[in-house]
Amino acid sequence: MPAPGASPPHFIQVMNRYPLWKNILIGLVLFFGLIYTLPNFYGEVPAVQVSSGKATLKLDPALVAPIEQTLRDAEVPYDGLFVDGNSIRVRLGSTEDQLRAKDSIEKRLNPDPSDPSYIVALNLLSASPTWLTAIHALPMYLGLDLRGGVHFLLEVDMPGAITKRLDATAGDLRTLLRDKDVRHAGIVREGNTVQLRFRDAAQREAARNAILNSTRDLQLVDRDDGSTDLKLIATLTPVAQQTIRDFAIKQNITTLHNRINELGVAEPVIQQQGANRIVVQLPGVQDVAKAKDILGRTATLEVRMVDDSPGALEAALAGNVPFGTELYTERGGSPLLVRSQVVLTGDRLTDAQPGFDGQTNEPAVHLTLDAAGSRIFRDVTRENVGKRMAILLIEKGKGEVVTAPVIRSEIGGGRVQISGSMTTTEANDVALLLRAGSLAAPMEIIEERTVGPSLGADNIAKGFNSTLWGFIAIAVFMIAYYMLFGLISAIALAANLLLLVALLSLLQATLTLPGIAAMALTLGMAIDANVLINERIREELRNGVSPQAAIHTGYDRAFDTILDSNITTLIAGIALLVFGSGPVRGFAVVHCLGILTSMFSAILISRMLVNLIYGRRRKVESLSIGQIWKPGKAG
Repeated sequence: MPAPGASPPHFIQVMNRYPLWKNILIGLVLFFGLIYTLPNFYGEVPAVQVSSGKATLKLDPALVAPIEQTLRDAEVPYDGLFVDGNSIRVRLGSTEDQLRAKDSIEKRLNPDPSDPSYIVALNLLSASPTWLTAIHALPMYLGLDLRGGVHFLLEVDMPGAITKRLDATAGDLRTLLRDKDVRHAGIVREGNTVQLRFRDAAQREAARNAILNSTRDLQLVDRDDGSTDLKLIATLTPVAQQTIRDFAIKQNITTLHNRINELGVAEPVIQQQGANRIVVQLPGVQDVAKAKDILGRTATLEVRMVDDSPGALEAALAGNVPFGTELYTERGGSPLLVRSQVVLTGDRLTDAQPGFDGQTNEPAVHLTLDAAGSRIFRDVTRENVGKRMAILLIEKGKGEVVTAPVIRSEIGGGRVQISGSMTTTEANDVALLLRAGSLAAPMEIIEERTVGPSLGADNIAKGFNSTLWGFIAIAVFMIAYYMLFGLISAIALAANLLLLVALLSLLQATLTLPGIAAMALTLGMAIDANVLINERIREELRNGVSPQAAIHTGYDRAFDTILDSNITTLIAGIALLVFGSGPVRGFAVVHCLGILTSMFSAILISRMLVNLIYGRRRKVESLSIGQIWKPGKAG
């Protein structure tokens, strides 16, 4: 039995040792942190990216072989070729090789420059070794201010969106009054109103009741311009106009996202600014003209009937296209003769989702139409059972057939299903095309800025130097003030920075200048935890506690304070993340991740190092933790 008041030496020896599994686990975390940080030190090299240039053209991985053959024929050396879901990228050694490769691939894949099937764009790729890329160890994305690229400010034509809706409303009202057997003398759009003319008041009142029962988006006002000319003036309600504006912005942002995917831009910034503007930032994009071309594309969705008249298709293939028809090609390559009359436009489509046929369990696409579109589709399908209906995407004056299903029966209720000869992937592609294939309103580029790579490199150098010198200053102070424990704190701080960069890389987050500022701030906040621990250990030593017990108690009692302070700071960071936007969100992401990594490094990594140094000793006379000032004894 130990003497009363004596500390059990074996207990003290064990309590300052981590079990083997915990040491191994911390070591593995640091190892993987190093692996996932490495790609950020290799920089970027020129590359050429190939992506689909048409909404209906799927990028085929089999395209790799002709691209490789083209590069060999042109004697252009390349360092690697990578395939992902939306593009094929070729990594090259120099800008000269990049330009030569682009020209060669462009000529091979797009023999008709006026109708390109593929987009061949200049880009940048990480220069990290293939073995790192194979385990998905990729560099973190850099924002426009660090990497360079282009900035666009687009203005959405809101009056145009309202006018477009009123034109559609005029057609809907004609259909509605015809269905309700209400006679009128003409329906036209004039300015921001739709004017309905009637011969007598009874028909005008019947029209009013029919319209109010059909929709709540219109305000109706009577106007009499003479005894024989009675008018009903329809205008959109303020709520309906705001809904149209909101939809135009959201739909255009969605469409821009899909288009920018063709450029392969890592983490583009596409967000609303004000009531009618959209900011687009494309980091790393070198081909500004190609970016403007893609952003400015206008596509519309149209539903037309297929002309299956005997001999019509043969005549069209022979060069004699029948009047009122156009010749197209289906996705499989088969020719298709489509009538010129548009039955329905994409304005009537509210949603398109992939799914399965309830009877055959085959992949299908489920469409949802608005009220007017439902009525039109019901009438068309009732009159054309057994015939084919083509859904086209019209872009740059040229149409592509997305799908051409057979109408099996009358379809009402606004729910439409497209199925037959379709894989699950194709169903997803068709749904995406139908859902976001066109802009809800025209847009115009009103501001354009280019940030050069040299300016981005200068920003990176300044940010790196500020973080480096901040770290050195902190490390020097800690070592001078806390001796060996200060060195341990500096090593833990370096581990914190390593893990933070690894996390940003693993999550493929975007680093901007505010993010670098958050990283520098994280260093100062992270060392605060080590200061608390070291001061707590000093306090225990001043109270006469043995060194081993001081280490144990210092870490134990500092933990609650560290946890409380970091949780409150994390709450503030989450608030910035939730309510902030743009640079504020970039700052918040690094800030929140830095708090998590700082707790891990300050508590676990520093404790592991202290345990390895002092935990294995049976008896420790003193700790290298700087000068201990003991209070003088009372007289």
